[in-house]
Amino acid sequence: MTLPPDLTDTVAAAYRLHADQRDPLCAYIYDLNALQAHVDRLVAGLPANAELFYAVKANSDAPVLQALSDRMAGFEVASGGELAWVNRHCPGSRVIFGGPGKTAAELRAAVEAGVDCVHVESLLELERLSSIAERSGRTVPVLLRVNLNLSPDQVATSLTMGGRSTPFGMDEADVALAVDRAERSSGISLQGFHFHLLSHQLSADAQLALIDRYLAQLRSWRRRFGRAFPVLNVGGGIGINYRSPDQQFDWDAFCTGLRGRFGAADLQGTRIRFELGRYVTGFCGSYVMEVMDIKRNLGRYFAVCRGGTHHFRTPYAQGHSHPFHVLPVDAWTLPIARPEIRQQPVTVVGQLCTPKDVLATDTRLARLRVGDLLLFPYAGAYAWHISHHDFLRHPHPQQLYLPAEKRAKALAC
Repeated sequence: MTLPPDLTDTVAAAYRLHADQRDPLCAYIYDLNALQAHVDRLVAGLPANAELFYAVKANSDAPVLQALSDRMAGFEVASGGELAWVNRHCPGSRVIFGGPGKTAAELRAAVEAGVDCVHVESLLELERLSSIAERSGRTVPVLLRVNLNLSPDQVATSLTMGGRSTPFGMDEADVALAVDRAERSSGISLQGFHFHLLSHQLSADAQLALIDRYLAQLRSWRRRFGRAFPVLNVGGGIGINYRSPDQQFDWDAFCTGLRGRFGAADLQGTRIRFELGRYVTGFCGSYVMEVMDIKRNLGRYFAVCRGGTHHFRTPYAQGHSHPFHVLPVDAWTLPIARPEIRQQPVTVVGQLCTPKDVLATDTRLARLRVGDLLLFPYAGAYAWHISHHDFLRHPHPQQLYLPAEKRAKALAC
């Protein structure tokens, strides 16, 4: 078995968890040391006038947020619940508040919390926020989220939030009215614009082309409105290549391209913000499940495992067969022959009463036995947190966090 070296600690922790319990294993394991090293690399590559915020929706676990709190510019939240959660677990951190459908209570909470910025999605939301801020006697920094009209090839990913008709952001036609309304409000300090048009971007060149479109629009509106607009949020959207894990987004090439663009004379005083989620935490988490049965059904082999898509919805949500590694477990205590397959394709399924509970399809394996463990990497973002946890009321998976100071202990087990 050959595993990437960055999974060494995770594998050791999986075996330790397996040895410590009687029931079949199902667990999430997060390597926070690896997370911090990854984030340090991301931040170091960015131009000096760029800021990296973490999109909390990707993984809001308190240990994850605390591991990131002193390594990034701050957190991007998309609900009042996330705002309260971040303030509870990472007090004093900078917070920017986005997302559609903000309630008046959420806007009040943002004003009272003194968030760094509110991303306003519509003219009505701007009016609501203005009224709340004026009544409180405060001034709230604001970015206008705008849905730019782009050609299909400019937003050619599997998940788009803009560039075409969507519920996100305001129409370009409303920008002039929004700028005028913000300038007339004592409760609003208009800082600039927010563009977040897509997710799952795997091409650095395509993302740089999109950045070019954003910068061109910023320059156009600066000329039109005669204002500097000192902050531009270019969103996130950088994906993880689950289908071809050895072909990930080229962050170094991307940052090289950014330095040439963000270093332009007219952008020297501009703060350009990124809000990444999946690309920050996705690599640090793994989902581990124990094989409970192997069966042959109408010519195909199925490995039935503890857990399933109610814990790890990523494969179904993304429509792919998730990569995994087999962790052999030699112990076998039943007084019967141990079921196994060799050199056969196998489909990995969970415990749910639905044929959609599939994590990997027809993956050819050299050997697989009942009792072995399967380790699914790239499970640190939009995995547990988007899953329907209580469907069928199965137990939740264990959650293990490997901080840097405990790595030696995990390896010793």
